[in-house]
Amino acid sequence: MLLEFRTKNYKSFKDELVFSLVPAPKQTGLDYSILNETIGKNVYKGLCSAVIYGPNASGKTNIIGAMDTFKSIVLRGNIRNSDDKSYPNAAASTLELIPNSADVNSEPVFFSIKFTTNGILVEYSFTADLGKFLETDYPRKILSETLAINNIVIFSRNPKLEFYSLKPIQDFFINAFEENAESAIALAKSNLDDEELFLMNGFKNMFSSKLVELISDWLNNKFMIIYQANSMRLIRKFSDPRKKSVYIEKTLNEAASCFGINSNALGYIVNDENNEATLFSLFNNTEKKAAVPAELFESYGTIRFINMFPLIAIALKNGCTLVADEFDASIHPIALMNIINIFHNNEINIHRAQLVFNTHNPIFLNSNLYRRDEIKFVERDDKTYFSTHYSLSDFGTAGKSGVRKNEDYMKNYFVDRYGAIKDVDFTPIFQELISHESEV
Repeated sequence: MLLEFRTKNYKSFKDELVFSLVPAPKQTGLDYSILNETIGKNVYKGLCSAVIYGPNASGKTNIIGAMDTFKSIVLRGNIRNSDDKSYPNAAASTLELIPNSADVNSEPVFFSIKFTTNGILVEYSFTADLGKFLETDYPRKILSETLAINNIVIFSRNPKLEFYSLKPIQDFFINAFEENAESAIALAKSNLDDEELFLMNGFKNMFSSKLVELISDWLNNKFMIIYQANSMRLIRKFSDPRKKSVYIEKTLNEAASCFGINSNALGYIVNDENNEATLFSLFNNTEKKAAVPAELFESYGTIRFINMFPLIAIALKNGCTLVADEFDASIHPIALMNIINIFHNNEINIHRAQLVFNTHNPIFLNSNLYRRDEIKFVERDDKTYFSTHYSLSDFGTAGKSGVRKNEDYMKNYFVDRYGAIKDVDFTPIFQELISHESEV
């Protein structure tokens, strides 16, 4: 369960961004949106959903990109560029794209995350000097790094490595660690690499591969980040495929039928050497059964839904945090509201799954659907081009700027009560264009 993500000097977020899924104090109503997890004597609460609003180019996607970049860096364990350039989020592999483009002082980049997994609370952060925007030959360096488990700091690096209490992780030690603890600590302190994260290298190899495996597993499998969802294509593979065989998934077809398809059914057909399966529209109401590639026959919205639905199912089944860029594009609001309500349903969402997405659709600005602390905004300063992030709950409930639970959130947003909206008028551009045309 994700509780908080922070970053600083990531693209348009020059100042620190704090994206919190911890319920804001003094918020009432929609209590089914609150997830609870008991760890030791403490109860941690998290929101099961959040929706992010803001005009185009305000920085909404940069929040999701920052999460994705942090995840990518941690899993590969270093701040060197990745050889994989095919990933949609270029900043995750080409790190010189991360620093704010207006920064002239080479400010460091900061990432931090707080989440729960397998009965422990994990807090991990690091700061890296990546140079200036597009500075490719800069000697990169990890400036700081901290790991805390259940609110107790395990190690910190700033820039020297220091260890504190190892008691919270004694059940995760590698074999014979306690007998060799002093040697391991001395070796770790003397072998830091400027470009490598200690967590994923020295700590993993000499202290606790089990703990790092838990953290890596959550990042890899439960922190599901979909960057540029409009270009996503789900690739299905089958362990023992038969060429030209049709694989029909019952749950997916039932969901697709509810959503709307143009054929009798959908199925996957394996027809190449790498066992990848292609989605087909299937027809069985003719004398000869037929199959047509779904992308040629189904609507764009249906294809997007089919690609997204398995991820939603995985998130709910495994208690994942699903963060999606433009999750709602080309999908009818009624279908989207039903998905959101499922995440809000305590009887279905029993594994504490979370759904976070950005949108331009104002229909979700509804006090009966979202709590004030679940409605997030991003706006960008027209002079500095720096982005700021805040929640509707940050306005409080009293005074002229206060926001009360029963107010019309949508109406207030469009009259610029909350910011994160931009007046767009193309009229002068077209007037000039037409005037030049008449002159000719």
